[in-house]
Amino acid sequence: MRTMQYNEYYDAVVIGAGHAGCEAALACARMGHSTLLVTLNLDSLAMMPCNPSIGGTAKGHLVRELDALGGEMGRAIDDVFIQSRMLNTGKGPAVHSLRAQADKKEYQKRMRRAVDDCEKLDLRQAEIRQIFVENGRVTGVETTTGSLVGCRAAIVCTGVYLKSRIIIGECSWNGGPQGLLAANALTQNLMDLGFAIRRFKTGTPARIDGRTIDFSRMEPQDGDDPIVPFSFLTDPSGLKNRARCYLTYTTPETHKVIMDNLHRAPMYSGTIHGTGARYCPSIEDKVVRFKDKERHPIFMEPEGLNTNEWYAQGMSTSMPEEIQRAIYATVPGLEHAKILRLAYAIEYDCIDPQQLNLSFRAREIEGLYFAGQINGTSGYEEAAAQGLYAGMNAALWLSGREPMILTRADAYIGVLVDDLVTKGTDEPYRMMTSRAEYRLLLRQDNADLRLTRLGYEAGLASQERLRRMEQKRDQTAAAIDALKKLHLVEKLRRTEESFDSLRAQKPELNDFPPEIKQQAEIEVKYEGYISRQLAEEKKFRRMENVPLPADADYLNMSGLRIEARQKLDKQRPASLGQASRIPGVSPGDITVLMIWLKSLGCRPEEDE
Repeated sequence: MRTMQYNEYYDAVVIGAGHAGCEAALACARMGHSTLLVTLNLDSLAMMPCNPSIGGTAKGHLVRELDALGGEMGRAIDDVFIQSRMLNTGKGPAVHSLRAQADKKEYQKRMRRAVDDCEKLDLRQAEIRQIFVENGRVTGVETTTGSLVGCRAAIVCTGVYLKSRIIIGECSWNGGPQGLLAANALTQNLMDLGFAIRRFKTGTPARIDGRTIDFSRMEPQDGDDPIVPFSFLTDPSGLKNRARCYLTYTTPETHKVIMDNLHRAPMYSGTIHGTGARYCPSIEDKVVRFKDKERHPIFMEPEGLNTNEWYAQGMSTSMPEEIQRAIYATVPGLEHAKILRLAYAIEYDCIDPQQLNLSFRAREIEGLYFAGQINGTSGYEEAAAQGLYAGMNAALWLSGREPMILTRADAYIGVLVDDLVTKGTDEPYRMMTSRAEYRLLLRQDNADLRLTRLGYEAGLASQERLRRMEQKRDQTAAAIDALKKLHLVEKLRRTEESFDSLRAQKPELNDFPPEIKQQAEIEVKYEGYISRQLAEEKKFRRMENVPLPADADYLNMSGLRIEARQKLDKQRPASLGQASRIPGVSPGDITVLMIWLKSLGCRPEEDE
């Protein structure tokens, strides 16, 4: 390939300024590298094309973790949220998840300020049509208008825009979310670079004029008081809810309208070819799959304080316009509602993430990273977490340092990365608490204790973050020590007791900040469960800490089944643990690898 003559040069170029791209660019620039963030439309930076919220079950964990590492999403949503709730409080602390309604426009403005104020970070409106690779390394990119930008690293965060197609009933056109343009040029370049391309699909509900909603027919859904912030740097004392959400339900009439017109649903008529998200189905898919359910919940959520648009959570559809109007009119409170934006489905191109290594770098191309929905995921939070992870690792690579690899025992982000890279995904991937084997250890409340030092050592988390984490750690230890000295540990293990109830009984027990008392209570009440998970985690790390040679000749390794040879040769796992999670690699194959490693002088099967 000919050597390019570039017009300008950056250490890194980030392609796409959605939630993944913003976090990737901010991380890379804050870690000291000149970075260019390129987006199709400056006004779409950090846009929320779907639900007006951040967090939710398992997703809240991801936001807390990226905040602990030094990311921006947690601080941004704390600044602009209009309602906040902690989900799953009726269950154990492992699945407690924070969720906040966002003012969508204010969130974009808040993230734009972060990008604009970041040193070493430039922002530009353009479409990238080509990534240049010479001798297996990224050298630069080219825009559709012919501008050539040199770089050592490129981070692809194109979201749902690659050859995207909007579908409403029998109507379809090439385009991105919310009337924006599609990115039609880059897919072919990625294919030329050797990437397998998939076609996925997602969708969004209609937006309703709030002035035409009869809220008296719906159930009010208020936020929490007091409010728990997402960021470990946010002072919770000044936070307050400023909006209310509402709950309504579909009816048998809703289901009848859908079933009578199912032949016109693109998902069932063959119009849609992309694979949709199993865990975020359209309303027509819910009605078909769950025929025994008489109703499905619909949450009405405001899109902001200065707009009349409301989001109908749970009513995603791609039905024709007249059918959409008929469906919405059957829902209590929406009988006379006016639709401001129609619901739609969107198809788009993405890659097979199994072509990446555990740092999110392309295995065959140095300096090329991928993050967000281009990796086959869904959701703002999954995208942002990947962006931060890819941006940090690109920055570390640019500095000649080893990557930061988070494992399944370190973080939900580690679970996300490992699932994508090791197992792959045949549908839009969504994070869930059930995916995390060590979820009692990976709680959202202790994300700072788990990850802040890693973020600090990488060069992203600030000294102030580290100081606060260490203070929290020390105060938690002091609180537990105080309980032990007063012989209150056993008493606190009772379900009905809390740190505050014990203080009422024993005034000599010192008081502590709420988050410290929470940590102490969890560690005491769940000590037995935590100890068991720690033992399981230790076994996991033993396997994870046994590296596999990068040049291992799996295809000619006797004892391995043919399927295992092919899978191992294709994915080149970094460790014995990662090899054990590759679909098609059996426990017997792992035993063969352990014997082979032992012959090389390793003893992975022995306990420490």
